[in-house]
Amino acid sequence: MPSLEAQHLTKRFHEFTALDDASFRFDGGGAIGYLGPNGAGKTTTLKLFTSFLRPTAGTATINGVDVAWDPKAALEDVGAVVESPEPYPALTARETLAMIGQFRGLSGEEIRDRTERLARELDLPPLDQRTAKLSKGQRQRVVLAAVLLPEPSVLLLDEPTSGLDPAERVIIRNLLVRLKHENRLILMSSHLLSEVTEICDRVIFVNRGRIVLQDTVESLANRFRVTSVDVEFSLPVDPARLGSIPGVFHVQASSATRLRLEFDGSDESRTRILEACQAVGRVTSFSSSALTLEDAYLRLIQGPGAAAPP
Repeated sequence: MPSLEAQHLTKRFHEFTALDDASFRFDGGGAIGYLGPNGAGKTTTLKLFTSFLRPTAGTATINGVDVAWDPKAALEDVGAVVESPEPYPALTARETLAMIGQFRGLSGEEIRDRTERLARELDLPPLDQRTAKLSKGQRQRVVLAAVLLPEPSVLLLDEPTSGLDPAERVIIRNLLVRLKHENRLILMSSHLLSEVTEICDRVIFVNRGRIVLQDTVESLANRFRVTSVDVEFSLPVDPARLGSIPGVFHVQASSATRLRLEFDGSDESRTRILEACQAVGRVTSFSSSALTLEDAYLRLIQGPGAAAPP
């Protein structure tokens, strides 16, 4: 059964603490979202689990093996993408996967069969095309295919959909959902709360090197559901007229005609807000605001009345 465990994991660079006393444990298949803004400590954590960095204190353990003490044994059944690795530009996608397969001790037949399957599942470009000629998203999918080729039980993925277009994101999302149901354990960092909600079962929220929340995705989604709407009017309106609507606790104007209303998130309040806006003036658009990681983080540390960032 795959497992990941951090025990008081800490990493300092001189006087700067990148990760501070992080502890968590996961056993068995599933996907864990590792959430936080830039500089929160997400990549540092993954580097400690992949032996790119050694901890200042504490331990990172994979499948029962301390990564710092025996990295070869700990990483034997691990696939990882940390930061933004690139395939060798002079190699074709097929040659790249064959090289990785040989490194991981796969037979020629295993390499061929798995390459063809991953090419279909990840919609890879022509396998005999040199990777230097591929787009960024195509190269990223080739790297992910190389990580998945040995069929590891543990996957450590640093923002795996960063830089991908919407269609490519769907491909990766569907693949990761399938893998977690095949008893793979996935720890993936991300900035996108919506992406983590679609893929992951549990989440870890980290900021300034410290874990500030561990919870299930279902509980997090309920806690940080979309609680704002963007409203645009044909003519300028007075924000104060909308701030008095029951259930609305903050109004932010981005222009004279466009406003964001923070409210309690209930369907009843949403309906009441729309009716009140129509009474104020002609509404040209009314839509739920996208909940960003930064919005969720602000609500976590400042409480439900925190204003969304501009």
